[in-house]
Amino acid sequence: MKKTGTRDEAGGDMPRAEVQPVPAQVGPEGRTRHEVARLLLEQGPMTAVVVAEQLGISAAAVRRHLDALLADGEAETRDVPRRGPRGRGRPAKNFLLTEAGRARFGHAYDDLASSAIRFLAEHAGEDAVKAFAEARVASLVGPHQDAITQHTDPAARAEALAAALTREGYAASTRQVGVGEQLCQHHCPVAHVAAEFPQLCEAETEAFAHLLGTHVQRLATIARGDNACTTHVPVVSAGHPATPRPGSTAPSPGRTARIPNGGKPA
Repeated sequence: MKKTGTRDEAGGDMPRAEVQPVPAQVGPEGRTRHEVARLLLEQGPMTAVVVAEQLGISAAAVRRHLDALLADGEAETRDVPRRGPRGRGRPAKNFLLTEAGRARFGHAYDDLASSAIRFLAEHAGEDAVKAFAEARVASLVGPHQDAITQHTDPAARAEALAAALTREGYAASTRQVGVGEQLCQHHCPVAHVAAEFPQLCEAETEAFAHLLGTHVQRLATIARGDNACTTHVPVVSAGHPATPRPGSTAPSPGRTARIPNGGKPA
């Protein structure tokens, strides 16, 4: 595989970006896709043909990985500027990473956030940390409040909340379990920070209860090492059997609320 570097306008070599290596457990397909993304990070925007030349692999293989990055919202395209009369066929496309695509290479935001909240706790006390956590979750779900509370049924509210959380990057889903709903968040952008400051999870749970209009119980969190953040939402009173709602996902692992391009503005 050809090594890739970046050259400045004067023709000198620039250092490679300091990015995380692809995890060892990722297979060949994953490693190649990571290298495609890395090239876009370091030298993009660029066409699929240029990516193929730089990596020494076929253009067809590159386009397959680029299509996957586009589908996952990790890359986007722009028309290549024309430098003469337009020829036949579709205009060439440049590919570049989105913010979601850049996130696969890691960053120091978690350390910075933890340090900031630690400083807040030391100088302003635990009440200040709690107030911060409450303000954060209010800004997260507040813009979606009307879309959620317009429903009177807790199950419908839970589904609307899952869609809102997915828009905010939490890959949420709901499923009917017994006499209630389970709201599952399959991703948590602040999990590493929440592991040190559980106030973030506590404020989130309280906000969910307020939005859903019922008591909720947090069963698992990614911050504690679980596979997902799972919240139980009771939807019927004790002694009354639950009636499966239309389109219930009771026997399945859950229905993810998918939003095009990760919910990011076009």
